[in-house]
Amino acid sequence: MLAPARRPQQAIAVSLVLLMIASRGHHLASLAHLPGASWAVFFLAGAYLRPRWAFPALLGLAFSLDYVAIAWQGVSDVCVSAAYAALIPAYAALWVAGRVYATRHSDTLRALPWLALCALGGVVICELISSGSFYFFSGRFAAPTLTVFAERMATYLPGDLSNTAFWIVMATGVHACFAMLAHTAPRGQRT
Repeated sequence: MLAPARRPQQAIAVSLVLLMIASRGHHLASLAHLPGASWAVFFLAGAYLRPRWAFPALLGLAFSLDYVAIAWQGVSDVCVSAAYAALIPAYAALWVAGRVYATRHSDTLRALPWLALCALGGVVICELISSGSFYFFSGRFAAPTLTVFAERMATYLPGDLSNTAFWIVMATGVHACFAMLAHTAPRGQRT
């Protein structure tokens, strides 16, 4: 089970919050050219953070960042519609996928296929919910069809998969470094 102690969880939570702030949409990403990390943040938070209030806190952060971008930074509000509320279950899918991954986590290479499977499942479900709700319920598309939706999935899913995979790979590398340090530290110095 992936369950860091309280202090590492706090550091992870702060890191995930900063990552979301730095990479979400047009807030700072255009300056740093960072791929969006929000989807990975929800997956990683589900895997690492035990408090249940972390999920609504991250939702609040994501929605606040969108509000600031639209209200004060001139970002288009094209994605804000009745379908915007579907981001809650979409992000919940990533959170739950992270929780599922954490149940069988181990600090071995054997855990990587499980990580990939859980992350892939979370991203696909998130994409289906977020893109599907926008396409079918936003009112921005006349006469939506399943065929066109499938084409849109084929267009947008690879980018969302690659962005999420990028950040999960980075997090896996950081996790591996800390795990190696913990295993090589002298016995009295391990935390």
